[in-house]
Amino acid sequence: METFDMLISILGSTVRLTIPLFFTALAGLFSERAGVFDIGLEGKMLAAAFASACVAYLTGNPWAGLAAGIGTAIFFSLVHGFAVITNRGNQIVSGVALNFVAAGLTVVLGQAWFGQGGRTPQIPGEGRFSPIILPGVDMMREVPFIGPLYANVISGNNILTYLAFLAVPISWWVLYRTRFGLRLRAVGENPGAVDTAGISVAWMRFRAVIVAGFLCGFAGAYLAVAQSAAFIANMSAGKGYIALAALIFAKWKPVPVMFACLLFGFLDAIANFMQGKTIPGIGEVPVQIFQALPYILTCILLAGFIGVAKPPKAGGVAYSKER
Repeated sequence: METFDMLISILGSTVRLTIPLFFTALAGLFSERAGVFDIGLEGKMLAAAFASACVAYLTGNPWAGLAAGIGTAIFFSLVHGFAVITNRGNQIVSGVALNFVAAGLTVVLGQAWFGQGGRTPQIPGEGRFSPIILPGVDMMREVPFIGPLYANVISGNNILTYLAFLAVPISWWVLYRTRFGLRLRAVGENPGAVDTAGISVAWMRFRAVIVAGFLCGFAGAYLAVAQSAAFIANMSAGKGYIALAALIFAKWKPVPVMFACLLFGFLDAIANFMQGKTIPGIGEVPVQIFQALPYILTCILLAGFIGVAKPPKAGGVAYSKER
């Protein structure tokens, strides 16, 4: 049972670590399906986390913090859209610039406003998203195998966790079963044909980056107001880049994105669990090996060993009628 309890603990940690990857990878999915590469996911998530923590601390309301995070991430998305859609700038440069701005601005503002070295004060309990205990936990707890899984992995999570899992089928439905999704995918594959049909390519791409900002706002709020109780400098810790890796690994499809994020979250949970642990016959394994596994898997995919990952044909290319 000790091994089973350890597995339950790792699975619970996997779910908690995967949620920001879910939201951020889905954000990148909408943006890149429309032909706009978004390296700035990391910066949007970080800026949203800072805004969420500030507003949740000042108001004591986690929903106000979430709204602030969404608004901030959408603002960053609009800046990115203005640079790469309206002015047809380089999408990679714009995204990297947003990451640098977010990393620096959050620390500067945090120090100026709160004087705590770039972090925000501790958010009170009522200002955070609390765990939700699902019905029947006490009754199910004693059921072998299923009970601990239900009580410690499925139950006891905050509302953003359940919204993240719900966002996957919603994203699939929007992309593949709505007119908006059809047009969005068409813009990413053949913007010239969409333009010929009388649909504004620029407006479709702006709508896509706004959706990306909306989802990044959830990711940032989760980091600061649900998983933690304050903003800490650079607390996103590269999760935006890991979400991009998951997106490539999943070949820009919503359901595979979920499984790719769960895989990367599981590896992250294993890395945390294995710190200081000794493996019989091997000894202590450096935790960096486990942390590098998501990127190794992505490199294997890009090398073509698990099938070729083909991005949208118009991805990363600015469109204008004069072309």
